Amino acid sequence: MRRFGKTSGALRALAGGHLVAIAGQPVFAGVYLSGDYDGLRLHATGADVVTSLGYLQLIAAIVVWARLRRAWPFLATAAVVAAETVQYFAGLDGALWLHLPLGVLTVAGLVTLVVALWRRPPEVVDA
Repeated sequence: MRRFGKTSGALRALAGGHLVAIAGQPVFAGVYLSGDYDGLRLHATGADVVTSLGYLQLIAAIVVWARLRRAWPFLATAAVVAAETVQYFAGLDGALWLHLPLGVLTVAGLVTLVVALWRRPPEVVDA
């Protein structure tokens, strides 16, 4: 039987939570765009949560790289977090021409990363 080590498991859990949080962002934006102005508050709060989870995931990816000598989770996470950071500030600035397409790209990148972490985890322990 195969099980996952704590380091790999923590990264996968954070990435999964990150994915759940980012999936709500288009919903909150849609609520706002449909005329419910509370949706903007939810979208802004969601952006804070998503960004925070992204940075926590980045820390976990650094630990994976240091402990397991696997760089790909860090590189992929860094790319997603960099895109999220640019998107965050584009949203604050009202640059929707950048914020919307970068949001789609960021969600797609995070989905791809989570799938990769589940299909090819950095650490597998034989039990």
